[in-house]
Amino acid sequence: MYQPAITGTGVFTPSQVITNDELVESFNRYVDLFNAENAEAIAAGEVAAKEHSSTEFIIKASGIEQRYVLDKEGVLDPTRMYPRFRQRSDDEPGIMTEIALAACKTALGQAGLTGADIDLVICAASNMERAYPAVAIEIQKELGAGGFAFDMNVACSSATFGIQAAADMIRAGSVRRAIVVNPEITSGHLEWRDRDCHFIFGDVATATVLERAEDARGAHWLVRSTRCATEFSNNIRNNNGFLRRNRPDGMTDRRDMQFMQNGRKVFKEVVPMVSAHILQHLEDEGISPDQLRRMWLHQANKGMNDFVGRKVLGREPEPDEQPNILQEYANTSSAGSIIAFARHSDDMKPGDLGVICSFGAGYSVGSVVVERA
Repeated sequence: MYQPAITGTGVFTPSQVITNDELVESFNRYVDLFNAENAEAIAAGEVAAKEHSSTEFIIKASGIEQRYVLDKEGVLDPTRMYPRFRQRSDDEPGIMTEIALAACKTALGQAGLTGADIDLVICAASNMERAYPAVAIEIQKELGAGGFAFDMNVACSSATFGIQAAADMIRAGSVRRAIVVNPEITSGHLEWRDRDCHFIFGDVATATVLERAEDARGAHWLVRSTRCATEFSNNIRNNNGFLRRNRPDGMTDRRDMQFMQNGRKVFKEVVPMVSAHILQHLEDEGISPDQLRRMWLHQANKGMNDFVGRKVLGREPEPDEQPNILQEYANTSSAGSIIAFARHSDDMKPGDLGVICSFGAGYSVGSVVVERA
């Protein structure tokens, strides 16, 4: 059995930013257009009038201040309200592969490796831009990697589930080096016309290099232990899929074909599940919560993270014990905890312990206990 280690991380951040003020202005223009176009039906009680949003509402509900996106113009167009991407030829890399490669380049550079050194590519994300061929295999080709590649979707937990899969294969000796990539174009699945969630998501790509600790060329993180868990729930759901056109009204503009959630139920059910998961994982590894130097949590909602931090540590976490990046990036699905890890781990010392944890739809939760080496 070999000891797996994280030897590099990378983050690709889009150049376009949407502030809360910009988002609210666009959303409220859309609301005014909708209410005007449906004035008679609203007056008759047949259609509910839509409400304006506000920056204050967004901050209170989530702690999010802005988000990065691949296409700002399409999202902010009140007559459209979703990104506009160009049609690509089948002979050129897809958009997920393009942003994944940017993150991979940084991660590989940090690890002192090239794409040719990799023998496993896992593309772990909440959405894939096509059914097949696997996006991971396209990334493998563009990296010049060997071995094999596959896609993985466990929604917001995809990154930690991917890390567990890669770490297990490294332990067993079936691969030597792996890269887990999370190209999250969440602007494409968000319903920007829904006041309850129009502010939640942003775009990003992250990458994590794992290899045998004995091969590490510099500072690295030992993967001490990993753990994943799932429990079925409809409270976060997206009904889009390959059978869409075969169902009644499947091709119409249906709300259930984008991200949907019952936010209150999610908070009530997921937060205790995640807290208990982390605590049990630590206990089984003989680690007490006060030995943790840092937690890098899924970046969906500041209130959720604060609650999990208090439950795990038994007190109010210090800011550097539970760093948040959601105020800048918003919810980037599976990539959020990896962004937090990449941006807030260089200051830690040999022997320091931390846990990377992502959670979300499924329900699903994955945790990775790491030690600085």
